[in-house]
Amino acid sequence: RGIRVGYTPDVLTDATAELSVALLLAACRRLPEAVEQVKTGGWTTWKPLWMCGYGLSDSTVGIIGLGRIGQAVARRLKPFGVKKFLYTGSRPKPESAAEFEAEFVPLTRLAEESDFVVVTCALTPATQGMCNKDFFSRMKKTSVFVNTSRGAVVNQEDLYDALAHGQIAAAGLDVTTPEPLPTDHPLLSLKNCGEWWVILPHIGSATYATRSTMAVLAANNLLAGLQGQPMPHELLL
Repeated sequence: RGIRVGYTPDVLTDATAELSVALLLAACRRLPEAVEQVKTGGWTTWKPLWMCGYGLSDSTVGIIGLGRIGQAVARRLKPFGVKKFLYTGSRPKPESAAEFEAEFVPLTRLAEESDFVVVTCALTPATQGMCNKDFFSRMKKTSVFVNTSRGAVVNQEDLYDALAHGQIAAAGLDVTTPEPLPTDHPLLSLKNCGEWWVILPHIGSATYATRSTMAVLAANNLLAGLQGQPMPHELLL
């Protein structure tokens, strides 16, 4: 119909990568549960295994989608002492992977070998529902799953079953299907929801600087479009 489309690329990479790492740490180190224990009096005498979780040191991290955000996540996780990075996607990206010495593997191997799985891929017909029952059944019982891409990449019913039956240790989600997630959704009924699994309201880009930059780019696209000029960032259809 001749409608021009402007967009705001490369703006939220850092903010989303930071949120991905924060979500991973919150889930694997049981931070929300620990805060609740302080509030409710659960913090008493020292106990050897109380509030123990899983650390990143000497771990294997699998990244589904080594694009801009996936690379930014790996770049932030590397100083934690990660032993090995695996990644999967539509094709190998040797130039991008070289910085992390990341190995391109099939999705099944990534599930089987990763201690932490971080999903940062785009939602496409090929990726929709790819994290499903078979995927979660291949993961280690001590593994942590994090999704900051799109909710539909994950089969939420299968994730619920994996968490409820202890097939995986923990999960952190910034995206769900639908959004907002209904308050009576099964995921929120899990006994430990907010403890070993953390669900956030899609706040990956929620920093003041990122949202401000997004607004300015959108406004500049609009002004250029109204004046019949090339947009700073135009989707050429």
